[in-house]
Amino acid sequence: MSAPLSSLKVLDFSTLLPGPFATLLLADMGAEILRVESASRVDLVRNLPPVVNGVSASHAYLNRNKHCIALDLKKSESQALVRQLIASYDVIVEQFRPGVMDAFNLGYEALRQINPRLIYVSVTGYGQSGRKEYGPAPLGMQVADVLGGSLHAVAALLAAVIQRQHTGEGQHIDVSMADCVLTLNGVIAAGFLADRKVPDYELHILNGDGFYDYYQTRDGRWLSVAGIEPKFLQAFCDALGRADLLVLGMSDSADDQQAFKTALKSIFIAKDMDYWCALFAQNDACVEPVLNLAEAVEHPHFQARGMVQDVPGEGYVHR
Repeated sequence: MSAPLSSLKVLDFSTLLPGPFATLLLADMGAEILRVESASRVDLVRNLPPVVNGVSASHAYLNRNKHCIALDLKKSESQALVRQLIASYDVIVEQFRPGVMDAFNLGYEALRQINPRLIYVSVTGYGQSGRKEYGPAPLGMQVADVLGGSLHAVAALLAAVIQRQHTGEGQHIDVSMADCVLTLNGVIAAGFLADRKVPDYELHILNGDGFYDYYQTRDGRWLSVAGIEPKFLQAFCDALGRADLLVLGMSDSADDQQAFKTALKSIFIAKDMDYWCALFAQNDACVEPVLNLAEAVEHPHFQARGMVQDVPGEGYVHR
């Protein structure tokens, strides 16, 4: 089967995570990616541990199926080379601060004069007209980078490719990671916009007010319980052998919900995680173990789906 994006050529000026993750997805779909790294400033991901055979595992992962060149964009000869290349490329992905590419004479308006079909994707923390107002959330994954920046950038880029097929015109896509992450708050944000009541901690069903939560097991592990729909809640209580708890789980009362959670904490802490996994394996009740990364990558589902693959060396295509 041919790769869907095999005809797409992308010039990638991005570093670290957001842009490289976006172009990784494009490369996996067959796009030809030429990554332009700085000749004087190393991409910090190259030094990110763990290092295997002298190569950062993260860097190898993010840059598989890509080609790479090193250029000093401050030099006129490097800028000239980019302008020469752009005539045969479809897409630029860059994540410099606003105005930097223009300072290099490589901004959208300059390059579209060479290639009117060019799709120009700029990924920044707050867009071309925004600025940083607050710090990042202390999460175990870069939600803004990956979901906010990379995936939205890829979706917008592909939409622009399709539009170009109809109009013949390229466009400049302004991706703000802050804007994109805000859209991830669809459920809670929609409620706030409707009633203007700010959902404080543990005052919404999705942030701890209801039984939708994590529960510790006897061996110090955790289970996620997410069956808020009636049919899942019914199956959940049946699996526990506690049909008497269903009325609490179905209640809109905050007191009933807290009573339900208290009961569940007592139930789950009495057995090890393996016991609960075996019990709920045969029940469609939205109960799953919280896995560490080692367990996740070895999970039969991800193995069967081919989500973990070996890549050679730095991940680049060598000729």
